[in-house]
Amino acid sequence: MKSIPVRQIRSSFMEEATPERFNIRRLEAVVGNKDLFHDLHRHNFFFILAVKDGNGTHDIDFSSYPVKSNSVFFIKPGQVHQLEMKAGCSGYLLEFNAEFYHPANKAAIQHLKKASNRNFCQFDKEGFKELNQILEIIFSEYSGKQEAYQECIRASLDILMIGLFRQSRNSASSPSSTHLYAQERLEEFFELLETHVTDHKQVSYYTDLMNLSAFQLNEITKSTVGKTSSELINDHILLEAKRHLLATPNQVKEIAEQLGYEDVSYFIRFFKKHTGYSPEVYRIKHS
Repeated sequence: MKSIPVRQIRSSFMEEATPERFNIRRLEAVVGNKDLFHDLHRHNFFFILAVKDGNGTHDIDFSSYPVKSNSVFFIKPGQVHQLEMKAGCSGYLLEFNAEFYHPANKAAIQHLKKASNRNFCQFDKEGFKELNQILEIIFSEYSGKQEAYQECIRASLDILMIGLFRQSRNSASSPSSTHLYAQERLEEFFELLETHVTDHKQVSYYTDLMNLSAFQLNEITKSTVGKTSSELINDHILLEAKRHLLATPNQVKEIAEQLGYEDVSYFIRFFKKHTGYSPEVYRIKHS
């Protein structure tokens, strides 16, 4: 059984004996004067693509976004993506894992979570210029490797997350405490799904873990993303199924087993009910 290809960070300033990994490169050096194409794959690290100038297409978890000037893409570990960039792009490509960047306080942790929850952000020219200045500092520290440069990079990442978080809110007024609570509980729900959904697909399992009633969890999910908690569980399963169908040659039976379904026919009915296609037809139509 093959899994979705997982790419590693190519290089690190750390010794190989440590789990910490970080890398930043100029897009000019990555893309050069030839078009770049990366087939569908996933990472075990955070990936930020900041495009100062350029064109292309970026598919993230089967949603397609245009690559254009003053745009930023943020991919979390586990997400699948496919990237096409035209020759002559400029900007930065930033990669780091959770062992390298693990914010020390609750506010910084929330900034990272909220910044990474939005895969695509379009900046205005002035906003991107401010972001680019932070990336230039990070690149300079990484290239110069002076004393305590790792700490300087981490501090700069704190500032970068604030900038991305602000942009993701589109300069809206401060959210209410009620909305903040709902957003935090929604993120908690998503994190639990990542860990447990293969073995547990019932809403009651998550409400017990979160010390909420089914009504309370549904109110949170409907007020934040407009869906019930059971719909979000189904969405999570379907997304992972699509990842395996399009990025691996695994048989449908194998994919069903990976997702916790002992009865492959039940999985096929579930998939067709929510997508309109059987898994095999979906694979053919979207490959």
